[in-house]
Amino acid sequence: MKRITACAVAVAGALLTLSQAVRADAYLDQAKAVVAKAVAPSNKWDGPTSGPKITPNKSIVYIASDMKNGGVQGVEQGVEEAAKVAGWKLDVLDGTGSVKDQLAALNQAIAKKPAGIIIGGWNPNVAKVLLKKATAEGIALVGWHAVPQPGPAPAYNLFFNVGSDANEVSKVAAMYAIAKSEGKAKVLIFTDSLYQIALEKANAMKAVIQKCSGCKVVEFIDTPLADTSNRMPQMTFSLLQKYGDDFEYALAINDLYFDFMGSSLKMAGKKGDGAPYNISAGDGSMSAYQRIRTGDHQSATVPEPLRLHGWQLVDELNRALSKAKPSGYVTPVHLVTKDNVAFDGGDKNVYDPQNGYQDQYKKIWGVK
Repeated sequence: MKRITACAVAVAGALLTLSQAVRADAYLDQAKAVVAKAVAPSNKWDGPTSGPKITPNKSIVYIASDMKNGGVQGVEQGVEEAAKVAGWKLDVLDGTGSVKDQLAALNQAIAKKPAGIIIGGWNPNVAKVLLKKATAEGIALVGWHAVPQPGPAPAYNLFFNVGSDANEVSKVAAMYAIAKSEGKAKVLIFTDSLYQIALEKANAMKAVIQKCSGCKVVEFIDTPLADTSNRMPQMTFSLLQKYGDDFEYALAINDLYFDFMGSSLKMAGKKGDGAPYNISAGDGSMSAYQRIRTGDHQSATVPEPLRLHGWQLVDELNRALSKAKPSGYVTPVHLVTKDNVAFDGGDKNVYDPQNGYQDQYKKIWGVK
């Protein structure tokens, strides 16, 4: 009887191990499928094809969270291009990565009495009273990365929040680590809890990694984006000393963290195309593209079409001013690695989909 029981236990254990292995293989296959879809070229327009004609002679204000942030800069460039085509006047105010300065910029913007204000990548939760005041004065409000998910954000009086789906961006970044490591990634995750979207993206990446039975979240690190230039060089040395080979993959909510890791990694003797493999869940800065292109301590980024988003912000503002509904457009997620870095931006070091978005918006607005 004991022999039969022991045999049954052994069989059950073997079956459990086999079941776990099958699940692990299935999750790895899923990760590879997600990555394969995300690296494909995005050359077909899938956005709006109709909407109101442009309302003429409007003034708008773009309030940047921090103009040192490459993503925020890229969106501003798109807004500037689109506003020029629309015949609108654009003012740009820099929040310098500080809540105090962001609120001061919003006060300044409201005083200008523009037709619309764009919240460029900062948390509107700190400005509910001022945003309510802006709406009461007839100012249309839209955001870029103001809240984690794209779409209308009535809690903050935002007609529409432009961006890719933050959960999908996070999923693709984490899935790439799983696929590249063959399901054995040891991961450090970098975020900045000052921004709700950053914290939610980081938690989403953590959840994806934790579903991988052979993977490990080594540490979840909360450090401010605005101070990466001061913090990251020494922090990188400390993490290498603390974790050694367990510092194998780094997932960050923004490329900015990796702008200041490279020199420390080089001094530590780490090869540019080796571990730690740095992967960003946004925004696809020029410096990130250059690092990926040359194999210089960054393996991938999940960029957003920043200039396209700038054009969409102007379009959403025009819809708000025309009393129309939002377009509802959410750009699909794209992954850039060394293998496809030239697909969409050529040698420009930027993700700029070749899908004719400028002509599409001009057609909607009735301008040339």
